[in-house]
Amino acid sequence: MAFSPSNEIRVDLSGQSAIVTGASQGLGRAIALRLGENGAHVACVARNPEKLTETVGVITAAGGSALAISCDVKDRNSVEAVVDQVSERWERVDILVNNAGITRDTLLPRMSDEEWDEVIETNLRGAFLFTRAASRLMMRARYGRIINMASVSGIMGNPGQTNYSASKAGLIGLTRSLSRELASRKVTINAIAPGFIASEMTEALGDAVLQEVEKRVPARRLGKAEEVADAVLYLSSVSAGYITGQVLVIDGGLTG
Repeated sequence: MAFSPSNEIRVDLSGQSAIVTGASQGLGRAIALRLGENGAHVACVARNPEKLTETVGVITAAGGSALAISCDVKDRNSVEAVVDQVSERWERVDILVNNAGITRDTLLPRMSDEEWDEVIETNLRGAFLFTRAASRLMMRARYGRIINMASVSGIMGNPGQTNYSASKAGLIGLTRSLSRELASRKVTINAIAPGFIASEMTEALGDAVLQEVEKRVPARRLGKAEEVADAVLYLSSVSAGYITGQVLVIDGGLTG
């Protein structure tokens, strides 16, 4: 009998609630859809309410439960209001995926203070604010799953992305340190470091650049958003309870 691999994994998240930042497009959208498909109530968070509505519509049309919440992840009051709203609506916060992120690429000598600050505040401060607010509830419940979306840029660096690489390296440090604080409360925190994943961001690089990227990747292709979403799904599950403080690299062998 020929082996026919399944296209996706399944996890029972029925009754659990999740917050996914940056859920309006790309990886965040794929993650929100995957959690919703597997039974979680999903709070889809981003700045663009129109795109969030589309993500929520897909989840609810398939019989899932989702909520669109517009939020500036850099603002402490807005972040805490989101966590409070989710907790009140679904009486718990079980899963937090810190995916919201931006790039402002340029070489360091030309990088402005604003380009540095905006990337650090969105990518790193935003994750800190959401993690602090959600972890308080998780510790009281003695259960939680936090997944931070890092990047191979935070491991190996990338020319023209000093601000982005620093923010993603910071996420890895946050993950490893906080895992030691939360483990005794049965709250896990892990990071995923994607390489080149097909998305709106990589499409902007153009065909010529993408062809060169594919040559550099041993797998000879870009990753799929769904492949990253499946990793998030597993780390969100009860089965991943003994995995914490880790960085899962999904890059087709790019970093070796």
